[in-house]
Amino acid sequence: FSFRTTRDPGLRFSSGQFVMVGLQKEDGKPLVRAYSIASPSWHEEVEFYSNKVPDGRLTSRLQNIKVGDQVLIGRKPTGTLVLDGLKPGKRVWLLGTGTGLAPWLSLARDPDVYERFDEVIVTHTVREVGDLNYRDLFERELGEDEILSEVIGGKLKYYPTVTREEFKTRGRITDLIESGQVFSDLGLPAFDPAVDRVMLCGGPSVLADLKQQLLDRGYV
Repeated sequence: FSFRTTRDPGLRFSSGQFVMVGLQKEDGKPLVRAYSIASPSWHEEVEFYSNKVPDGRLTSRLQNIKVGDQVLIGRKPTGTLVLDGLKPGKRVWLLGTGTGLAPWLSLARDPDVYERFDEVIVTHTVREVGDLNYRDLFERELGEDEILSEVIGGKLKYYPTVTREEFKTRGRITDLIESGQVFSDLGLPAFDPAVDRVMLCGGPSVLADLKQQLLDRGYV
C-alpha cells in the first residue's frame, strides 16, 4: 500500500533519501521506522510505499490510516541512494525488489536524473503480478505527464519481473542478469563499469547476490 501526506514547508530532501515515519502510540510515545520517500524532491506532498505486515508493530496500524489521520514524519532525511553518490556515466540502473521500488519512484520522477544520464532503467522484481504496484505509472502515466514526458523523452526503460506466476518476464533479477536475458530484452549491452552505474534496493538476500554479481563484473 502507499500513502501521501502533506509536506512541512521546512522539509528538504534529495530524491532517493529516507526519513523516519510513524504513528503516535496510546502511551504518547512515537513508533517510527525508516521509509524511503517515494515522491520526488520537488513534489508538494510526501509519498511512501510499504508492505502490509499483519502483525507488524507499525504497519499493522499504518495500513489502516484514513484521510485526516496524523502521521509522524522525521525532519532529517538521509541515505546514500542519491545522484550525488554516483560517478558520471552513460546509463543508470535502478534495481529494486518489492517495496525497494520506493527510492526509484522518487528518482525516476526527478529531472536531474535525465540530465545526468542518457538512459535510466528501473527494474522491479516481485512475487506475483498483483505486486507490480506503480506499473501503470511507468508504462503509461509518465509518458502522458505534461512536464515529465518532455524531460524523460525516450530515456526511461521499465523492466518488471515476477517470480511465482506466469508473466512476460519470469524470474529473479539476479538470474536474469546472470543469463543475460535482461540485457537482450531491453536491447542494451551487459554491465560495463566504465559507463553503467547501478543502484540497489530490496531484501537483504537479493542485495547480497546482486552485490556479488557486480563485484564479479569489476564494480567497486
